[in-house]
Amino acid sequence: MSQARDLYKQGFAKFADGDMDAAIALYRQAIEADAKLAIAWNGLSMALARKGDLDGAIEAAHRLIELEPDDALSHTNLSRFLQQKGDVPAAEAEMAKATQLEMKRQSGS
Repeated sequence: MSQARDLYKQGFAKFADGDMDAAIALYRQAIEADAKLAIAWNGLSMALARKGDLDGAIEAAHRLIELEPDDALSHTNLSRFLQQKGDVPAAEAEMAKATQLEMKRQSGS
């Protein structure tokens, strides 16, 4: 297993335990080791959101979407963060993208 994935797993364990500061630090270390590890960007965005850092969560979610633009769940999470921040039009646009991607996935296209 790569160092980045190991750090991600440690971060996930801290996230599950409710230790957002440790989770964020470990996710950031995982990203330093492999900036293209999408799952670490996802974990970072979720931990930052849980901690109340919506700007950081949105930034990490955008980076995740750059890596995996066709992942409906990533767009859904970004929509949630934008909605929490009060940016309803952007949240609705992201939800529309998520819905379109999910419909495309279900139809097998």
